[in-house]
Amino acid sequence: MTKLRVGVLFGGRSAEHEVSLLSAKNIIQALDRNKYEPVLIGIDKQGGWHLQDEASFLINAHDPKAIALAPATSTMTISPAREPGALMPEALSPAARASFKPLDVIFPVLHGTFGEDGTVQGLLKLLGIPFVGASILGSSVGMDKDVMKRLLRDAGLPIGKFKTLHREAASQPSYEALAAELGDILFIKPANAGSSVGVSKVRNQTELTTALAEAFRFDRKVLVEEFIKGREIECAVLGNFDPIASTLGEIIPTHEFYSYEAKYLDEHGARLEIPAKISPEATKKVQQIAIQTFKALDCEGMGRVDVFVTEQEAIYVNEINTIPGFTKISMYPKLLEASGIGYAELIDRLITLAIERFQEESKSQTSAH
Repeated sequence: MTKLRVGVLFGGRSAEHEVSLLSAKNIIQALDRNKYEPVLIGIDKQGGWHLQDEASFLINAHDPKAIALAPATSTMTISPAREPGALMPEALSPAARASFKPLDVIFPVLHGTFGEDGTVQGLLKLLGIPFVGASILGSSVGMDKDVMKRLLRDAGLPIGKFKTLHREAASQPSYEALAAELGDILFIKPANAGSSVGVSKVRNQTELTTALAEAFRFDRKVLVEEFIKGREIECAVLGNFDPIASTLGEIIPTHEFYSYEAKYLDEHGARLEIPAKISPEATKKVQQIAIQTFKALDCEGMGRVDVFVTEQEAIYVNEINTIPGFTKISMYPKLLEASGIGYAELIDRLITLAIERFQEESKSQTSAH
């Protein structure tokens, strides 16, 4: 049996670089070596691509606060595909260049900017190679919370009230003005970031000024959202044209809200309750909304849809994550495991979905003649 060469792409230039390393470590360990040959491609914080050695690609691999990408000797540049389905890095070493065989599929494990926002997906499409997860459009609109919320609103899906601010504006609205429109408690977040990077909870002008400065560090667009008093419920979606929704899970933070630290650095930062203890009717409704969200945003492969469920079981979509975390405490694989799809099988299904989509897309003509 010929093994598929799977390029695992991780690291990157985003604020979620370390989260990506943690996720990649788990995926690489879970790959079925009878079916797949992993090829590790690490992207450093400066954007350089490197062929990594599996035995030594991480520094401080067991410490989320200190984990880092190990320096690699094989620096790579990317050239257009020389044959269908081939990603051909040009290693500096002639021997490495000659021995590098084409990859069959890429598994991007890149969270945040320059990885989850459609940029890498566009590159991989140009190179003519299948890749796991949403394509260009689904990735970009799933990443941009401003555009995402407008699309969900136009699709008739329930979302909370929000306002978008721009860094280029001559002045920003006051806390009083925002509170009159959105309520006394506000959440401030970069439009294009994930993992709660740059997110703040605000109750007055001083906190707003600090929060905007922090959020504008990560993006030129910032969302101001109303506070919805509700439980944080998450649903994993898996599939291409006929996706399925998982068992639901609830995030119960021990911090004031589900911050970056609570998600990835503090192992006691939140409790995951699977299945979520909500009524069967609300469960079914969340699953339906999750699939509708996935489709409305033109997503494929995988996505984790996060919603708020109020005491009265009203449901509001918070966001979708098109490359959800795959760390040992991440909700996406845990939800699917609770639904009967184990970690290794999940990786296998995602790779199969990537190849199926690529084959389907290959049926379409790219020219009129």
